[in-house]
Amino acid sequence: MSDEENYRVAEDLGVYLGTLPAAIVRGHPKTHAEGSMHGGAPDGTDQFHVVVAIFDTRSGDRIENAKVKATISAFGHIGTKTIDLQPMAIAGTVIYGNFVALPGTDRYDISVEITALGRQHPVRVNFQYQHTR
Repeated sequence: MSDEENYRVAEDLGVYLGTLPAAIVRGHPKTHAEGSMHGGAPDGTDQFHVVVAIFDTRSGDRIENAKVKATISAFGHIGTKTIDLQPMAIAGTVIYGNFVALPGTDRYDISVEITALGRQHPVRVNFQYQHTR
């Protein structure tokens, strides 16, 4: 993903999306914080770690107290699944993430819904992710 593809702004929130193979996380020892997050990385070649970082575009402050979920569907919206993106402390700050299976070579639509303190309604941003092997 390029910077243009993995960054969106909606209602003064800047959202970065990242997708990493779960195998990267499985490389950490179980005693390491990243080795045990979200209950540990699932086995399998099609397992990915979806992460988002959220910022207030007016102040530049990171949003660290939100409820975040992602709805992921393959091309044509077949096989839609919704996952909670859990807060994770990484390098002294908070990002949100969880594991998901992205089987096959396909384009995925990823809709991120952010419910942040002080906002009357959730903010939604949409991304596309092209999974290749």
